[in-house]
Amino acid sequence: MARVTVEDCVVKVPNRFELVMMASQRSRGIASGAPISVERDEDKNPVVALREIADETIELKELSESVIQGLQKHLEFDEPEEEDPMELMTAAALTDESELQGMQVRTGKDAAESEAADAADTTETPDS
Repeated sequence: MARVTVEDCVVKVPNRFELVMMASQRSRGIASGAPISVERDEDKNPVVALREIADETIELKELSESVIQGLQKHLEFDEPEEEDPMELMTAAALTDESELQGMQVRTGKDAAESEAADAADTTETPDS
């Protein structure tokens, strides 16, 4: 790449970072089949892109917009679907019912005996 080409481009695009971004975008466009507006003269795509920028044979504003568009990312978020209240209540009822089936319900005399047995288990000490 000739230094003269870069120096000519800096006059047209003063920010070197922006110049590199624009030239690389144009170079990728040329590589993907975009028509060139200057003679190739056995130059590689980046040099051709810089020569086009220096000669202003391409629209710099459009190239700059193309760079910006290429760098932007659009993220799509899945919005939560509205849930049917009846489905939620049915699911909650089924969950409660299955939990109740797994639990033993103690009432009256059985509850008192169970509590006494639990208390006896905690007060017993092993024989030493």
